[in-house]
Amino acid sequence: MRKIFDFHGGIHPPENKHQSVRTPIADAGIPPELVIPLSQHIGAPAVPSVAVGERVLKGQVIAQPRGFVSVPKHAPSSGTVSAIEDRLIPHPSGHSAPCIVIATDGQDEWIAHSGTPDYRQLDKAALLEKIRCAGIAGMGGAGFPSAVKLSIQPHHTIQTLIINGTECEPYITADDILMRERAQQIIAGAQILAHLIEPGETLIGVEDNKPEGIAALRAAASGTDIEVVEFPTKYPSGGEKQLIEILTGKQVPSGGLPADVGVVCQNLGSTVAIHDAIVEGRPLISRVTTVTGNSVREPQNFQVLIGTPMRYLLDRAGYEPARGNRLIMGGPMMGFTVPDDRVPVVKTTNCLLAPTEEELPTPPPAQACIRCGMCAEACPVSLLPQQLFWFAQGKEHEKLEQHNLFDCIECGACSYVCPSNIPLVQYYRASKAEIQQQRRDHEKAEHSRQRFEARQERLERAEREKEEKRAARKRAAEEKARQAGGDGEEDPIQAAIERARAKKAVQQAGGGESELEKLEKAVVSARKRLETASAKLAEAQAQGSDLVDALQTGVDKTRGKLEAAEKALQDYQASDSAAAQDAAQPGDAAQAAIEKAMAARAAEASLSPQEKARKDLKKLEQRLQKSRDKLAASRESGEEEKIIEALEATVTRLQDKVEEARIAVQDAEEA
Repeated sequence: MRKIFDFHGGIHPPENKHQSVRTPIADAGIPPELVIPLSQHIGAPAVPSVAVGERVLKGQVIAQPRGFVSVPKHAPSSGTVSAIEDRLIPHPSGHSAPCIVIATDGQDEWIAHSGTPDYRQLDKAALLEKIRCAGIAGMGGAGFPSAVKLSIQPHHTIQTLIINGTECEPYITADDILMRERAQQIIAGAQILAHLIEPGETLIGVEDNKPEGIAALRAAASGTDIEVVEFPTKYPSGGEKQLIEILTGKQVPSGGLPADVGVVCQNLGSTVAIHDAIVEGRPLISRVTTVTGNSVREPQNFQVLIGTPMRYLLDRAGYEPARGNRLIMGGPMMGFTVPDDRVPVVKTTNCLLAPTEEELPTPPPAQACIRCGMCAEACPVSLLPQQLFWFAQGKEHEKLEQHNLFDCIECGACSYVCPSNIPLVQYYRASKAEIQQQRRDHEKAEHSRQRFEARQERLERAEREKEEKRAARKRAAEEKARQAGGDGEEDPIQAAIERARAKKAVQQAGGGESELEKLEKAVVSARKRLETASAKLAEAQAQGSDLVDALQTGVDKTRGKLEAAEKALQDYQASDSAAAQDAAQPGDAAQAAIEKAMAARAAEASLSPQEKARKDLKKLEQRLQKSRDKLAASRESGEEEKIIEALEATVTRLQDKVEEARIAVQDAEEA
């Protein structure tokens, strides 16, 4: 006889299991609509792989996993995808989440599928991939992806594989009915898991309040090395860590995993799903769910499609809403109230409990803690619920973590025995959520800090590179000046300063070029450029070159510059003549200046909108060309970076203005 151990604490609430095992598993049928949430497990939600309006077959993949800790979703029946949208889902928060909605066609048409009866011909990696592709996640707890749980790390050696058939929560009988009716599939699934993990022993743990199930399992396990272990009923012996301690005497360390003590646990329902996936090639698209409670006329277990609205399933069991006070997914200890009976059945929906007010009264208002210590005596994890409650009220998150808050399995034993009716588990759940949110916020802040520091480093590096380029240009300019002046010459910078001073002195002395000479040279230069550009244009036109348009634009610009130079020369000559007359007649100079200004204003006013726009464009083009010449000269002479950057900004600004002026000319001509 195997030695049975015990764990600390625990309670014995009324079981209320007999109501729902009086009839065999019933087929719930195909509802008109199936709602499949993309997240029915711990980890990343799946990503839709179908579109609205697409017809799908039973067993077809409709959502692909995203990441390692994720599983795909399959169509539970054939039909048409009617929506991909947020819908209410069964969750303690009552929030909505993305779902794929299928309007069923009643044909229940399967996609082509096949199993592998001789699973031993597959290697372990292939077996794990089949389990993952079948979308199997834990069906009795938090819904941890089975393939991830079965991926044993090299540093772990597994001595014991445990199939959890405890089902200690009151009212729930989904696993019990599976043991009675599908014991062969359970044993076959356990053998697949044993082949995959290669443990020293395989145990199926069952409480002694399920004699029919135990008998069926032992009959099916006859001739195998699988041992069915019966132990006394006590809540919450179905907790993973508690069951490990009962069967092996080992305690999983705080924050640790069962694999750390050489154990792997699988839920009994998940074991059947693994058998169906490997041997028959069927993904996880349905499960056995208990529908019970005194507001249900016919409590029983149903084989129900994932995504079936709970209202449809409740109607099959004869639900009387007027008698029920609330609808609970799960049992009375660890279950939660669902926000609406239209939410769908998911992979972790092992029970729908519809109690009456007399059967499961609304909890009375909480009173002050009397420090009786009963919660600590009942805690199966040996925590200090009273201290955790105080820290949760004070939001002392650091102390909560120091007192191992996350070891709490939320079994509700502490709340059950509390004489003050304090909802202790609700405080713990809220505190866990707050701490996890703080961790996510901290990770985001840390990521932002790293990005900011990386950006600052890039900016500093860019500034260093710019400074190095400036220094290199300066050195090149100095070297060029030194080579031009010969070795042993004076400092080139000082020489440049002296040349500038000399030029200024010459200009002040009147020895420089006069304004008239400059204007005359500009006219001559513009005429030469126009002649050259016109010759190139004529040659291109004769050859039929693609450059005709570009050359024509150049000729037009050069002609405009010539006209501007000639006008400037004429204006200067006229002003020079007027100045001479003013010198001869000083009294008339002021009157002449006034008349000249008025004439210029009259000439400006007489221009048409097109002429005025073209004149403004010409002025801007002249300013742009001057700025470009200055920029080129500065670059060639190795001016400081700041000066070059300022000139570049000026050129860019003038280019924008020229473009705007060209648009204005086009608008004026079109008008």
